[in-house]
Amino acid sequence: MGTMKPIEMYDSIAEIGRDFHARGWSVGTSGNFSAVTSREPFRMALTVSGVDKGKLTADQILVIDESQNVIEGTGPPSAEARLHVTIARLNRAGAVLHTHSVWNNIVSEAWGDRGGLTIEGFEMLKGLEGVRTHQHREWIPIIENSQDYDLLARSVERALGDHPRSHGFLLRRHGLYTWGQDLIEAKRHVEILEFLMEVLGRTNDGHRQDSR
Repeated sequence: MGTMKPIEMYDSIAEIGRDFHARGWSVGTSGNFSAVTSREPFRMALTVSGVDKGKLTADQILVIDESQNVIEGTGPPSAEARLHVTIARLNRAGAVLHTHSVWNNIVSEAWGDRGGLTIEGFEMLKGLEGVRTHQHREWIPIIENSQDYDLLARSVERALGDHPRSHGFLLRRHGLYTWGQDLIEAKRHVEILEFLMEVLGRTNDGHRQDSR
């Protein structure tokens, strides 16, 4: 949030969407991105459902309330709007970003039966907020995907409650969710976690990395 004006925030969300599309993290219409514009009353800027992220523009950003009602803009909000609101309210996140990369799908399936995975020993972990050493052990919950978004939101609530220090979670065979105090921090977390997902996906070193 910070001092960013609404139109600047919408432009930033659109720029992030185009960047993530170019990196192969949100191809086609996949992925959704949000930022909190107000806490009281709760307002969140969120991408319109079904838009090409490679051509995302500021006028494809809506403003919704905590019940996912559209307050500003045209078009339906992302089907996963409730997950964005849940994360923002429980974690006090200022921005929530969701990607659908090849690697986060591979990792979510490879470790899905274990309910999550531990990542440790990588220097890139220090890019996560509050992490000061590569010896940090990051637990990434993996949640079973569902088209019942009320059920999915409850699963997310449980995961966040059980693992309050995690910087993100995976929806199995679906994608990565992460967040930050603002769009800058959330974008950095996507970059760090997508890097680590690719490392794990390429090495599939589950025996060493997944011991809790």
